Amino acid sequence: MNVFNDFTGHIRSVVEHLHATGVFTAPPALERIVVEPPRDETHGDLATNAAMVLAKDAGLKPRDLAEKIVAGIAALPHVTRAEIAGPGFINITLDPAVWQRALGATIKAGADVGRSTLGGGEPVNVEYVSANPTGPMHVGHCRGAVFGDALANLLAYGGYAVTREYYINDAGAQVDVLARSAFLRYREALGEEVGAIPEGLYPGDYLKPVGAALAAEHGDKLLNKPEAEWLPIVRDKAIAMMMDEIRGDLAALKVRHDVFFSERTLSQSAAGEPNAIEATIDDLRAKDLVYEGRLPPPKGAPAEDWEDREQTLFRATAFGDDVDRPLRKSDGSPTYFAADIAYHRSKFERGFDTMIDVWGADHGGYIKRMRAAVRAISGEGADLDVKIVQLVRLLRGGEPVKMSKRSGEFVTLRDVVDEVGPDAVRFIMLYRKNDATLDFDLAKVIEQTRDNPVFYVQYAHARAQSIFRNALAQVPTLPVEPGARAIALCEVDVGSLTDPAEQTLLRRIALYPRLVEAAAAAHEPHRVAFYLYELASDFHALWTKGKDAPHLRFIMQDDPLMTLARLALVQGVVTVLASGLSMLGVEAPDEMR
Repeated sequence: MNVFNDFTGHIRSVVEHLHATGVFTAPPALERIVVEPPRDETHGDLATNAAMVLAKDAGLKPRDLAEKIVAGIAALPHVTRAEIAGPGFINITLDPAVWQRALGATIKAGADVGRSTLGGGEPVNVEYVSANPTGPMHVGHCRGAVFGDALANLLAYGGYAVTREYYINDAGAQVDVLARSAFLRYREALGEEVGAIPEGLYPGDYLKPVGAALAAEHGDKLLNKPEAEWLPIVRDKAIAMMMDEIRGDLAALKVRHDVFFSERTLSQSAAGEPNAIEATIDDLRAKDLVYEGRLPPPKGAPAEDWEDREQTLFRATAFGDDVDRPLRKSDGSPTYFAADIAYHRSKFERGFDTMIDVWGADHGGYIKRMRAAVRAISGEGADLDVKIVQLVRLLRGGEPVKMSKRSGEFVTLRDVVDEVGPDAVRFIMLYRKNDATLDFDLAKVIEQTRDNPVFYVQYAHARAQSIFRNALAQVPTLPVEPGARAIALCEVDVGSLTDPAEQTLLRRIALYPRLVEAAAAAHEPHRVAFYLYELASDFHALWTKGKDAPHLRFIMQDDPLMTLARLALVQGVVTVLASGLSMLGVEAPDEMR
């Protein structure tokens, strides 16, 4: 049950009736009507912008139209008050029975609470992590991995058909550097003293197992081969082992993908056929979107660094970019951008009109050209949403954490997960908007205080479960099995829950389905984390209030009906907390010690 969607439908019906009676000079744009919680809860339960956004269609001032809409709203069932605020907003107060029914619907929905048909089964491709397979994942990758995984979960809840994708950057110069670095470790595994790692190769100990595996598989045979022969052998082995390690790191973080797409396949083709990159350039050329021309030097670029030459260019400016973009390097080979276009063309050809890419903070300047490319290859039929994930500052007690010896350059994702656990990592990474810098303090995320949001939310779930354990002694008819208990409690009369703290909790629970839909539509999983903290706060506040006021305790020995009503409220809290935490990939514990 989504109270906000229900009343959106009711208000649209009111507006349609006004249209039928001649109030509107033009058909009203019903899809523009929004129903949401008022900013100030003292103003009521719901607020709508209907009069503000439809006044032009009616040829009336917003407040004049609001008066007509209010008259219709006031006649709706379960509306106790409707009044105009400011320039024409409408605030609505509902009968408490609405929130009580919403609680029963929440409990009855169980694990499916918050699931929606908003997406209508639309295919959505979410590409995230896509770290170069040149070393272990670091804490920066960690945030993008968690964000992308939670976003995919959120969209699935919202009714979209989600494919989770990882783009393996296994082509280009960086994997050749990886191969040369691994070859050095191969020589070391054969007993050679290699000394300090030369500048330009990857340091750290993580390639030692690759070198050992190459030595075990090939002995010293690769030593006598020229680089042109050993490099592809070593490169393939190193990429395969690095990807195995990356998959292991992701699994430790409870992150999964459906598709691992190899960049190298874009430059491979059957005999006589162009590869995917060349086919993409040919397709763009056939649409008159490729030409030979010259570009002005980038603003601020030193003159000596600029090569003025004729290039193969994509008409990116025709699709909103600032300049046209090169598709070939000076040696005639495709640019990295050309490969990216071919990759996104592959997504479109696989049926994805909606694509979401999760990128690091250093890729912000690449967004316009990539969005232009997606519009071009899809004939304006596809949309690309790029979510930038900002940097993570790793701290311990407020002090920066030193780099990992194993990586040689950074703190690895596995280091962090092993120290504080995946739940703390995932929740804290989501407890801030993705485009804001995040401080992750290894000491604070394991504190058992309200200031640690992951503890505070998980403790709310554990505390609720402890109430059920205690209730079994007082309410012997209460089923022990959680599913049976929920079935029993969803039909309980909760009309006696009239205390303001109880009413606040009822409204917060009822907000969850709308919250999920709004977060899914905005591609913002952090909204779920914020909401769970607020729900936990409301629940803890009611529990604390019951300590000071015995008549508000969840278990009332002399009032079994009130006990059942409050247990139903607790069941609503448990149901929503479990749903939201599951969506974020975080455990909902029954006990915490």
